[in-house]
Amino acid sequence: MNDPMNVNAPARQDPPPRERLTRPRWRVRRYTTGQRVNHWIIALTFVMLALSGLALFHPAFFWLTHLFGGGPWTRILHPFIGVLMFVCFFVFALRMMGDNKLVKADRQWLGRMGDVLNNREDRLPEVGKYNAGQKLLFYALIVSMIMLLLTGIVMWREYFSFYFPIWLIRLASLLHAFFAFVLICAIIVHIYAAIWVKGSVGAMVRGTVSPGWAWKHHRAWFRQAPKEPVRK
Repeated sequence: MNDPMNVNAPARQDPPPRERLTRPRWRVRRYTTGQRVNHWIIALTFVMLALSGLALFHPAFFWLTHLFGGGPWTRILHPFIGVLMFVCFFVFALRMMGDNKLVKADRQWLGRMGDVLNNREDRLPEVGKYNAGQKLLFYALIVSMIMLLLTGIVMWREYFSFYFPIWLIRLASLLHAFFAFVLICAIIVHIYAAIWVKGSVGAMVRGTVSPGWAWKHHRAWFRQAPKEPVRK
């Protein structure tokens, strides 16, 4: 043991500054590059569909058609963008389905909503990759997407609407607007939750989270998640 009063004692050897800065830290892989690219394509197409859909929904929003080159182009592009978003979401949902199965712990999580809203995560059951709220949102998105696709096909005048009676086209128009509203509300909740839980947005940008974040918010998933050293 070195005597601090002994001037001849060897000094404590600290790692050089460069070594300290480049020392690898462990991160937890949450999303692959393909999943993140797919997610942001869905996000971009959703914004485009929301704006063009509002422009077609009511004359008060018709000015939004200027973002797409005018009314005719808005009407042309909207369904094609919708098909692109559905295909990307379908691929994304298939890859996420296994992690979104409802289990017994999810019912317990939903029964303790007061602790959820007050951020008392120590009182909640251990959570897998997604909590019960995220899973319910996932299924709400699936239902909304399917209904928007089906009603959109019925309304698509250029290719399909002439196969259907007028009463069905009118019903499809009402249902399309309703599920578009549900989808917009669900995405607002999704964005709010991502901002509320600090680090969630970064996970979809970088693909990794810190071990502390994973342990705090998704402990059951953390025990099995792949971990990798990264250099900062």
